[in-house]
Amino acid sequence: MIFGLGRSTQMVSPDEALPGRPDPLPGIPDTHEVLGTSMHGPWPDGTEVMYVAMGCFWGAERIFWQQPGVVTTAAGYMGGYTPNPTYEETCTGRTGHTEAVLVAYDPSRTDAETLLKAFWENHDPTTANRQGNDVGTQYRSAIYWTTPGQQAAAEATREAFQQVLTDHGHGEISTELRPASEAGEFFYAEDYHQQYLHKNPGGYCNHGPNGLTCPTGLVRQDELPSQQSVRPAD
Repeated sequence: MIFGLGRSTQMVSPDEALPGRPDPLPGIPDTHEVLGTSMHGPWPDGTEVMYVAMGCFWGAERIFWQQPGVVTTAAGYMGGYTPNPTYEETCTGRTGHTEAVLVAYDPSRTDAETLLKAFWENHDPTTANRQGNDVGTQYRSAIYWTTPGQQAAAEATREAFQQVLTDHGHGEISTELRPASEAGEFFYAEDYHQQYLHKNPGGYCNHGPNGLTCPTGLVRQDELPSQQSVRPAD
């Protein structure tokens, strides 16, 4: 990662964003180094996909591949304008993307609310465009949902965790919440970023428990419309 460097905390406009390229970056593997599953799909019927961002994607991805019920994870770039960006381009802040993690999971074994509990409890969602010494719009906190259940879980857990933060004297959540279809395509990061902390166990990671607990049991799944997860259109 590029540590502690001063980067723009102002979102780039579409007109100012880097042009990118029409084709995906080369050499991105299909198979997850830890889980042995496809990072690209197709996945088993019923698999749901959610995208999260919580600073450096190295540590964020590891948090989610360790969660029970997760089918696969991948590191990538999302929420901006530049097609198929490189890591170096994203680090300039001129792609508009945040470092994101694709989380594909089996809803019969886990749910969005449980996964988002791990999300809220393992980073600081109150520091806009920053996690620790990592500064820039590419480090912003975000949840991009693909189903009504994920949206309900994102909104309910955000409200509940904000109350926890307030009760402990902390600030306001700055996490970006929006549908994945609005955030745009998830672009897979380069090979060396995928499952980075498995390949480099002593590598940089600024994620870990923030000492606060996100309430659960906020969303009744039986009251939500059934909708299989869909990925954003290319």
